[in-house]
Amino acid sequence: MFVKEDELKKYLNKWQDILRLRDWDIKYEIVDKEWRKTGDIKIDMDDKKAVLMVNNFNPKQTNLEALIIHELLHLKLWGMDQMIEQLIFSVFGNNEEDAKFNFAYTQFMTLLESTVEDLSKSFVTLGADDKETSFGRIQKAVDEELGKVKL
Repeated sequence: MFVKEDELKKYLNKWQDILRLRDWDIKYEIVDKEWRKTGDIKIDMDDKKAVLMVNNFNPKQTNLEALIIHELLHLKLWGMDQMIEQLIFSVFGNNEEDAKFNFAYTQFMTLLESTVEDLSKSFVTLGADDKETSFGRIQKAVDEELGKVKL
């Protein structure tokens, strides 16, 4: 995916309206270096500001609009995300070596990410210009398995 800045702006504006995030100041950063993520969003809840980061170097997602929807949904769910994370910390502490903490935190993060992705797919189906599902990570694994990509 080569990020076209005009498309990024268009989709960010479109989905900020649809997801009722107009009261947020959101800017974007295009990442042009090795980065393990395809996208991310950094959030300052107190000032209602966020920075949407999009990988332009080695993204695993091929649908830019779907990526923007996904990251904006993380913003939409941020309050609940932080509340549950704090609950986990208060019950289990934050020692990553503790099996109970590790289990609770991993389960929460997996559930959060899969829920955001399910919601993203729904919004893509309902209103995205490109409705094609990106098989990014799994397709790369298949290509490597079949020897289509050099490791």
